[in-house]
Amino acid sequence: MNHILHNRQGLKIAVIVNDMSEVNIDSELVQKGGFSRTEEKLVEMQNGCICCTLRGDLMKEVEKLVDAGDIDYIVIESSGISEPIPVAQTFTYVDQELGIDLTAKCIVDTMVTVVDGNRFWEDFSSGESLLDRQQGTDENDTREVVDLLIDQIEFANVILLNKVDLLDLEDAKELEMTLKRLNPDAQIIQTQNSCVDLHRILDTRLFDFEKASQGAGWMKELNEEHIPETEEYGISSFVYRRKRPLHPERFMKWLQNWPVDIVRAKGFFWLASRNDMAGLLSQAGTSIMIQGAGEWVAAYSEEEKQRTLAEEPELLKKWDASYGDRMNELVFIGIDMKQAEIEDTLDACLLTDEEMTMEWSALADPLPRFTVSS
Repeated sequence: MNHILHNRQGLKIAVIVNDMSEVNIDSELVQKGGFSRTEEKLVEMQNGCICCTLRGDLMKEVEKLVDAGDIDYIVIESSGISEPIPVAQTFTYVDQELGIDLTAKCIVDTMVTVVDGNRFWEDFSSGESLLDRQQGTDENDTREVVDLLIDQIEFANVILLNKVDLLDLEDAKELEMTLKRLNPDAQIIQTQNSCVDLHRILDTRLFDFEKASQGAGWMKELNEEHIPETEEYGISSFVYRRKRPLHPERFMKWLQNWPVDIVRAKGFFWLASRNDMAGLLSQAGTSIMIQGAGEWVAAYSEEEKQRTLAEEPELLKKWDASYGDRMNELVFIGIDMKQAEIEDTLDACLLTDEEMTMEWSALADPLPRFTVSS
């Protein structure tokens, strides 16, 4: 933020700073860094998160700044615990209750994420929640640090890989390639003290909500948009696809012995004991989550099934005569991954030919109950 304000190149910039602490350290740093010019404006938003509790306040402040005029850009520095998608969504719809239509007043130009290169792997593997770090929105905020880290990386247009001066060249390049695998569309810029040419982050017109929502590396891999592997650094990805259900007990044991070389995994799985409901697996670092992803189309009523297939004919390409769209499609991204070993151990979790003829609902199922995200 200080770098932007000291290198404005004649631009008039308003800043909205969101910090979760009672004392807004971030804005103090900005002010001490020379943020006293009369043509600029600083808005502090405290004791809340602009992606949730302060969302209405954010809309009001943006509208106020735009209506006041005499600015070229608004730079929003959200808290490190903010999820980027709800912040971006704030600018894509009309809030009828507040009577504010930001779509008529401004656009989201660029989503920038700053990655601390010196602490990335420490944070990634910490296993800590926001409560552990006393950074949660309240006592019920059990989100894990690594999940926020991945959310912010996968939704960015520009990733500033900062503090590279504290890394050797090989480590910096390996981390850059890892970030590239996690978000193939992002521009990744190595920086020291977050110094970057403003033309790389302002007035880029890089942001597109639909594209950003589909930009994660795991999603591209799932859609068969394979990114050439950076073998020099051992970073690779693959999709595990099998049209046979997983045995719940064996799959549970596999999850409990997660391969350490997998950095990121996400996708859908077919559990024999829950034949009608698709499962969603999401892993980053030590965080592994499973939840329900809705019913398989094959489990719909005949009328609804035919209507869905007519509306989404691409489903027929993978349709199985017996089991319909049920299948396992899991994307794995990792460093020096033992792909054959991962596939072999997962194959051992699939039902055997004999088990395929059994009553699947009778199988012991130790996995947590599915919750379906809204």
